[in-house]
Amino acid sequence: MPDPRPARTVHLGVDLTDAGAHPAAWRTVGSQAQRLFDAKRLVELVATAQRGLLDLVTLDDAFTLQPGRNGSVRGRLDAALVASRLAPRSAGIGLVPTVTTTHTEPFHVSKAIATIDHVSAGRAGWQVGWSTTPAEAAAFGRKGAQDEPDAVAEADEAVEVVARLWDSWEDDAEIRDVATGRFVDREKLHYVDHEGIRFAVKGPSITPRPPQGQPPVVVRADTPASLDLAARRADVVRVRAATRDEATALRSQVRDAAADAGRDPDTLRVLVDAYVVVGDTRASAQARLDLLEDLEGVSWDTDSLTHVGTARDLAVTVEEWAHAGAADGFLLRPSSLSTDLDAIVDGVVPLLQGAGLFRTAYPGTTLRDTLGLPLPANRYAAIA
Repeated sequence: MPDPRPARTVHLGVDLTDAGAHPAAWRTVGSQAQRLFDAKRLVELVATAQRGLLDLVTLDDAFTLQPGRNGSVRGRLDAALVASRLAPRSAGIGLVPTVTTTHTEPFHVSKAIATIDHVSAGRAGWQVGWSTTPAEAAAFGRKGAQDEPDAVAEADEAVEVVARLWDSWEDDAEIRDVATGRFVDREKLHYVDHEGIRFAVKGPSITPRPPQGQPPVVVRADTPASLDLAARRADVVRVRAATRDEATALRSQVRDAAADAGRDPDTLRVLVDAYVVVGDTRASAQARLDLLEDLEGVSWDTDSLTHVGTARDLAVTVEEWAHAGAADGFLLRPSSLSTDLDAIVDGVVPLLQGAGLFRTAYPGTTLRDTLGLPLPANRYAAIA
């Protein structure tokens, strides 16, 4: 059977947070605002993204309510718990929740993401988050607010600890021998023995090593500190770029920084955040955006690639940026999930497939397979 991936493919993810990327999306007709916390709605959205063979879906999260322009506030479901719910009800597509490290112990993060990876048979990822506001710190009451460089430095150490915990079980540590009553081989469980600046963790984890070994780590790199973190730790790097030249420069910067950190830059996937409003015509797409802006009362300033036009226009942009080496792919942020996700799957994806730029089947069963990333060796088994 031929490999479904052409010689040069693009990676496409989609953000399924809230009702869409535009803050007024939930107020539009057809947004199904009453179903925002309905698990079935999320299953339906993932099924649509999966029908389009997208690489992954992301689910954002934070420790504060989401403020609106008119003084309203909005809440969210826990992203990791949502991903666990979606895992057995999906196939092929990666599930990437945001889990914040600032007020969360690495042991709990490692266990949550490993659980999603097991339940999904290897389709979990982890988008690393951090928090810097007094409101988020007050929600926990254990420490004061941190500035961004300090929070990112803490996230860096947390990622290291989580990775060690994932490796604390060797792949064949589970014996499950009914006759002898031995469930695990204790010789294949390892103490991580981390003594760092912020964390001291002995281990091992209580959850077996994830099917992917190390679920892919996603980092938004939009500040110097976060770019440095991405270069050292990320498998997938999200950047904001409004122009192709800006994206090309950022991708080169990330790859160079990864090389300086001793990593192979070809193991990184750099995705540009692309905010999209898709219509049958450019005029209809603009009319939809105008309506959203009228509802919110402000212009939609995304600080990144923003597409307002047809599916064909978006496919052309993706093709041009990919061939120019500006990005390995795009994290698509539909303005309104109820409208734009179907347009992406039914309009944009077939055009990219016709151009030989996007797969016609998933290349394997795990998110690492889809991203073209190898299964990493267990650090402890390698030295045992």
